Parts: sequence; structure tokens; C-alpha cells
Amino acid sequence: MKSIKSLYIHKQFYIYLAVISVCFLVSYWLPLFYPIAWILVMVLIVLLITDLLLLYRFKNAISARRILPEKLSNSDDNPIPITLSNLYPFQVYIDVIDELPIQFQKRDFSYKISLQSNEHHDFTYDVTPVERGEYVFGNLNVYTSSRLRIVKRKYQFQNEQMIPVYPSFIQMQKYDFLAIGNHLTQIGLKKIRRIGHTSEFEQIKNYVVGDDYRTINWKATAKQAQLMVNQFQDEKSQPIYSIIDTGRVMRMPFNGLKLLDYSINSALAFSNVALKKHDKVGLLTFSKNIEQFLPAIHKMTYLNTILEALYSINTQFYDSDYGLLYAQLKRKVTHRSLLLLYTNFEHISALKRQLPYLQAISKKHMLVVILFENTELETLITANAEDIQRIYHKTIAEKFAYEKRLMVKELQKHGIQSILTAPEELTINTINKYLEIKARGLL
Repeated sequence: MKSIKSLYIHKQFYIYLAVISVCFLVSYWLPLFYPIAWILVMVLIVLLITDLLLLYRFKNAISARRILPEKLSNSDDNPIPITLSNLYPFQVYIDVIDELPIQFQKRDFSYKISLQSNEHHDFTYDVTPVERGEYVFGNLNVYTSSRLRIVKRKYQFQNEQMIPVYPSFIQMQKYDFLAIGNHLTQIGLKKIRRIGHTSEFEQIKNYVVGDDYRTINWKATAKQAQLMVNQFQDEKSQPIYSIIDTGRVMRMPFNGLKLLDYSINSALAFSNVALKKHDKVGLLTFSKNIEQFLPAIHKMTYLNTILEALYSINTQFYDSDYGLLYAQLKRKVTHRSLLLLYTNFEHISALKRQLPYLQAISKKHMLVVILFENTELETLITANAEDIQRIYHKTIAEKFAYEKRLMVKELQKHGIQSILTAPEELTINTINKYLEIKARGLL
């Protein structure tokens, strides 16, 4: 019974049947073709039996393995290696069909290859998840046929493999590498000119244009016969919190990824960079309630705790309670901290409703409000308006874009730092702002 379930007819078989059918049809007018058609039928039957014996004579003649990592990285290309081995004593033709998780909505996966006897082959394909959670891979199906290509035998491997999709740790590792090597400017992060310095002396170095002339070390200058300056390092162990709004405004999708997931990926990468810069990092998520609160701690192992907390975050359909956020910060965050608030306001009126709470928070902490540009409106704004309807759409799009800029001005007017960024550039701009605040000693 199991052998019957694994038996499939090769499409080449139907071509053979079509040729035989044409011979029978032509034999109606040319009787010579009638015996030829029956000879072809007998040949096809012999080939069918031969092909069955070839494929089913050997047990477990094909081996295949899907090699899954411990977890996948959200919004990134994740490689999935597959290894194949042909243990038949002859060449076979293989069609690999992997049953991908339902979240990918992909049902046309196929990889075709021919393998010689005792040949091994490895290949890799990429998957790009856009949601966090559990992903279940189904069967790894391997359809095998001989050179006769009459029938195919199906082999199945590794059914029901579950793998979790975590926030983008690939993006985190990318910025981690650049932070360790002090090469963050290679990816578009600007260099910040320091205004003043902290009291932590680091070293004496040669003067370069842009250095603060007040830091010139005259004794070292006299000894070296060239200008030397004292270099000071950023103050360390400062508390920094990533605050993520999980309300309904964060469900808005861009390029298949919700604003919440952009924020989560950014918070993870930023927290890693801040830890590398010897600061304390914490996390707070809220909507109608305070959902997660992790106090700011400076331990590299703490990053795993933050990763697990970010993995379990989900958006809600509630309006976020900024009054509750203010109360939580007043009660739990007693030291002056840098607060990066990932949120979104689509209308200036929505910002003004929450502005009193933001002002109250900024009196004690360095608050940075991170807002998202609606990049899909840029297409409407830059497109040529050729009729009344397109003029109307372009006008509305420009109004929304203008309101976003107005929000930034409104926050600046009340002394609140802000970032207005495209979702794809969120991490870069967030780290930029962090480096700027550290360099200017604003915290």
C-alpha cells in the first residue's frame, strides 16, 4: 500500500500514450499503422514494468536532508541548505519539492537535477519571513525517475519541522560588526562633530581640523613640536530605553512588514550597539496596558533577554495610553535616561492629544520620538497628475506628508528630539541620533 502511494506517472508517459493514440487513429485510414500501434503498446508495457523494477528494487536508494537553523531572522534572506544522495547503481532524475510554511504562501517550489550513481549534491534556497512566530515546514518530497521516465517514485523526509522566526538578528549582527570596528559611517551613519567633552580622559593625539581648540595639550605640543590635543571618551553606563508603541497605529504595513516589526528590528540592533558602547539598555512596550518592562542593565547576556521579549510582542487594536506610559516611567525609571519612543501619528491632532504627556516625560528624560514617513505617498507626490482624480490624490498625499513635517516642528518647538524616517532607514537613523546625542553630551 505504501509503495502504491509513492508511485506517480511521469509526464513523459503521457507523451508516449499520445504517440500510440495517433498511430491507432491513423490506422483507420492506413491499416499498416494498426500492428505498429500494438507493438508500441507492448513496448510501453515492458518499459513500464522495467522502470518499476528499477525504481522499487532498491530500498532507501535516495537520501535527502533539510538543514534548518535554530531560528530564522525576520525580514532577512535566510538560507535553507538541502543535501541529496543517489544510492541507485544508475543515473536518476530528481525533482525536489519542499513544503514551505503556510506563512510564505508559496506552492511552486521545485528544484530539478540529475545525479549519477553514488553522487551527492548540496543546494541552498532562501526564505524571507515577514512575521515573527512559529513556522512549520512540511515534507521534503523527492520525486525520482530513471532514464526511461515512465514512472516516478516519491520519497518523503523530515515531516513537520518547526522553527521560530525571531526579530532580525542578521541585521543586529551587521551593525554589531561595524560597531566593533568603529566603521558605522560605512553604512551611511554620519560623523558627529563634538561640542565640548565629558570629563573622562582617553588619550593624547595629533590635532586635526575640527577638534576643539580648548582641548589642546600645550605641554605635549611643546614636546612634539606639533599641535596635540586631549581626547575624551563618551560617558559610559548611561541608561537607554527602547519604548515601543504596540497600539493599532503600528499595524500599518510597508513592503510586507508592519511598522511594529521595523521598530522591533531596530530596537534589537540599537540595543546591541549601545551595549557595545558600554551603556545600559532596557525595554518597554505599551498600548492600552504596560506589556513588557525590562530595566536598563549593562550585560551582554542581557541581549538574549531583550531578544526573547521582542519575539513575543504583538500589536493590539487599542489606542495607546500615554498617560499610563508617563506614570510607568515616573515610577520605574528614576534616573535621567535616553528614551527612544517608536510610535506613529498620522494626524497632527493625534500628536497634540498626547503632547502634554510627551512634554512631561521630556522634562526628566532625554526623549526622542521616532515617527515614520509614509513612503507609499512619495509615489503619488512625485507622479504626474494627468486628470482630476490624480490631482486630488496628489493633493491629499502632499497634505499628509506636510503634516508629518509639521509634527517634527511641533515637537522641536517644545524641546523634544524627533526622528522622521522611512521604515527601511529606521535602524540607521536611530543609531545616528544616538551617536549625535552621545557626542554632544546632551544626556
